[in-house]
Amino acid sequence: MADERKSHDAPAASPVVEEHMSVGRYIATRITTLVPPMNPAPNPFKALTLLNRTQWLNFSVAFIGWSWDSFDFFTVSLTTAELAKTFDKSVTDITWGITLVLMLRSVGAITFGIASDRWGRKWPFIFNQFLFIVLELGAGFCQTYKQFLATRALFGIAMGGLYGNAAATALEDCPPGARGIISGLLQQGYAFGYLLATAFARALVDTTPHGWRPLYWFAACPPVLIIIFRLFLGETETFRRRQEARQEMRGGVAASFISEGKVALKRHWLMLVYLVLLMAGFNFMSHGSQDLYPTMLENQFKFSKNAVTVTQVIANLGALSGGVTCGWASQIFGRRFSIIAISIVGGALLYPYTFVQNKNVMAAAFFEQFMVQGAWGVIPIHLMELSPGPIRTFAVGTAYQLGNLVSSASSTIESTIGERFPLPPTAEGVHRYEYGKVICIFMGCVFAYVILITIAGPEHLGRNFDAEHDADLQEVAAHRGVSTKEEGFGEDAEKGDAQATIHS
Repeated sequence: MADERKSHDAPAASPVVEEHMSVGRYIATRITTLVPPMNPAPNPFKALTLLNRTQWLNFSVAFIGWSWDSFDFFTVSLTTAELAKTFDKSVTDITWGITLVLMLRSVGAITFGIASDRWGRKWPFIFNQFLFIVLELGAGFCQTYKQFLATRALFGIAMGGLYGNAAATALEDCPPGARGIISGLLQQGYAFGYLLATAFARALVDTTPHGWRPLYWFAACPPVLIIIFRLFLGETETFRRRQEARQEMRGGVAASFISEGKVALKRHWLMLVYLVLLMAGFNFMSHGSQDLYPTMLENQFKFSKNAVTVTQVIANLGALSGGVTCGWASQIFGRRFSIIAISIVGGALLYPYTFVQNKNVMAAAFFEQFMVQGAWGVIPIHLMELSPGPIRTFAVGTAYQLGNLVSSASSTIESTIGERFPLPPTAEGVHRYEYGKVICIFMGCVFAYVILITIAGPEHLGRNFDAEHDADLQEVAAHRGVSTKEEGFGEDAEKGDAQATIHS
């Protein structure tokens, strides 16, 4: 049923249709288009009331699924020392378990992204969660280092399929006026999952005779509940309308989907390349600032396990606050301007984040992760607005995971370089390294790259996601000899008509 409320709280649409510009004109407008549009500030609480019950349920299942993806990923980051001891390997060897997950996520993103765009968001999501159950149990029972790496490699494929699906489920039907804050909330499922993993690692790791294994066994349980939750929900209204449009074309849904994919790739391949480059920077930002940080606190700063846990909790509270706040602010200042401003402040905070060696570093950790995840809070909706409609889940998920692939060796790079800067060993003979210096320099380069790539990129603030406003679908319909002309259909999707009726 169509929602009668008009999107008067939506941000103004981006005035520039970048994909139709000459190269010279495009380059000339990269700075001028950074001027904040200063849209009327949407009251965050009022923005949240724009969602109806179905939209809230879709957001909730996407948030929970994305949170548990994060939980599963960070089980390794939080147990590197214990895993190294069990398998008689170095911490650097164990970080290959992280690297393999990041490298193989793109395989899952492509596979599950195509499935989600063709058959819907529901069943690929459920299959993802089923794989989480099987693979977490398998990891918990690994007896050798090779078994551990093999399990984590398969986990990378399973994890890769979730992000694009979760973003589409949560944001496709979201009213434009609430997109920024919902984007920030969704992305912070990552920080929330990290926070949960930190707390449960402290509760379950080395508190029983089984060492690190209970954390992995526990991680296999919640996906059962997530599957049950998703079974009671249907497809998004946006996807259903697209399927209806496909059914009306000659050849049916399958032939139409293939044609749409070809048109989208032909028309938007340069945009897809840009999205991968953008997400490479963002993934270097998150993994470079987080993956080795607990090891730095314990190994270099000599923090106790309790102090490491408290620092990580405080950092993730900062991440949760930053993602929501900055996602909401991007409705006012625009997506690109928000990312750039946040990245500049994040770079300025790197020194205290990595060089303050007492418990005052907790404050620096809060504000650094506020900035890192603040920039990330803009990403789900920014990717959705930039991605071609026919392959939206594929484009969002694959860009995100190919960016992960490029950044997959972040922790291994930092760990390997860090070992070139040894510190005096502990009284027990444990080797120590100056990881803080490496993280600081590495992240300074990453923030500079993110700023530059964001300046160079486009923005489609307020883009309409409906099939009726999809120029790619219009081209396919015309080619296949089917009339799908109706009111509003055929508007250039790049213009982001923020005044369209929102379908609930």
